[in-house]
Amino acid sequence: MSQEATSTADVPLMGTVLAVQANYYQVRLVPSPLALHSSPLLLCTRRARLKKLGQQVMVGDRVEIVEPDWAGGRGAIASVLPRKSQLDRPPVANAEQILLVFALEEPPLDPYQLSRFLVKAESTGLDVRLCLNKSDLLTIEQQQQWHNRLEQWGYQPVFVSVRQGNGISEVRDLLKLRISAMAGPSGVGKSSLINALVPTVNLRTSEVSGKLSRGRHTTRHVELFTLPDGGLLADTPGFNQPDLNYHPHELVNFFPEARQRLTQQTCQFSDCLHRDEPNCAVRGDWERYEHYLAFLEDAIAHQEQIDQQADPESSLKLKTKRGRRQYEPKLETKYRRHSRRTQHQALQELYQEADELQ
Repeated sequence: MSQEATSTADVPLMGTVLAVQANYYQVRLVPSPLALHSSPLLLCTRRARLKKLGQQVMVGDRVEIVEPDWAGGRGAIASVLPRKSQLDRPPVANAEQILLVFALEEPPLDPYQLSRFLVKAESTGLDVRLCLNKSDLLTIEQQQQWHNRLEQWGYQPVFVSVRQGNGISEVRDLLKLRISAMAGPSGVGKSSLINALVPTVNLRTSEVSGKLSRGRHTTRHVELFTLPDGGLLADTPGFNQPDLNYHPHELVNFFPEARQRLTQQTCQFSDCLHRDEPNCAVRGDWERYEHYLAFLEDAIAHQEQIDQQADPESSLKLKTKRGRRQYEPKLETKYRRHSRRTQHQALQELYQEADELQ
C-alpha cells in the first residue's frame, strides 16, 4: 500500500447518523448533513471508548467514521461532534425546526390537543411549523376560519391534502435545506405525507380506528430521511399526549400570543404566574388563556412532585386515589404509625433493659 493511500485511510470521514437500531448506526457520508442523497451509506458500530465514556449516538448526530470497509459497507464511529440542539423525545440531534402535523378531519381537529402539542413544540426552542392535512374534507370557508383562528394563536398553517396532492410543494419549501423533526398524534397522515415528500420511502400506513377516532401507530423508531431537494426529515413515533415537563414560570413563553402581550406591557410582579395577580399583562380575553391555565396546573403539579422527591422531609406527600394524584399534608411524626419491625426492635430494647436491671 502506498504512503498516500495510508494517509488517506487515516483521515476520519464525516457523516450524519440517519437511523439507530440496537447497537448499529446507519451513517451517510456527506460533507454536509444537508447534501443530496448521492453519498454512500455505511453500517457502523460505536467504538468501545465512546461506550465507556457514556457517549450516546443519536439520529442526526454528526460523527467521525474510521476504518471504513467499502466492500462490506461498514465502519466505526470514533467521535460525536458537538450538537447544535437536542430533542429527548423524540431523540433527535441538530434539528432546526419541528413540523407539527394534524388532521382537520378523521380524526377531527381538537383545539385543546393541538394547543398541547404546540406548547410542547415551543418548549424545545426550535422553530415550529404547522401542517394541517386532509384539507379536502373541509370547504374553503371552513379552511379560512381555521386559518384566521390559528393566525390569532401566532401561526401560519399550511393546508395539505396528501390524498389529492395539494400543498405538498409548500411543505417541501418549508423543509428545504433544513433538519426537521415531524411530530403529531397518530392517524393524521404523517407517514402518508412522508411518502409524498420522499416517494422512495414507501412507509407503512394504517387506517384510522373508527371506534376510537385515533390512528394505530405505524412508526416504530426514529429515522432521518433525505429529502430530494436537500434537507433531512426525522419521522418520529406517534404519541397521543406529549408530556408538559417544564417549570411553571416558563410556560408563558410557549404561547406566541402571550409573548406578544409581554412585548407591549410588563406585569407588576416579576414572578407573576398570570392567574389572579394584579396588573398582569397576560391575563385577558385571548382564546387560549383557558388552555394556559390548565397547562399551568399541570406544570405546578409536576414541579411539586420534583420538589417532593428532592425534599423527602417536605410537609406534603403524593397519594393516588381512584386514578387521580393529589398532595396531602403529612402527619406529624408522633401521629405516624410505626412499622411492626420498629415496634419489635423497641420491645427488644425494653426487654434488654429490664434484664440488665434485674
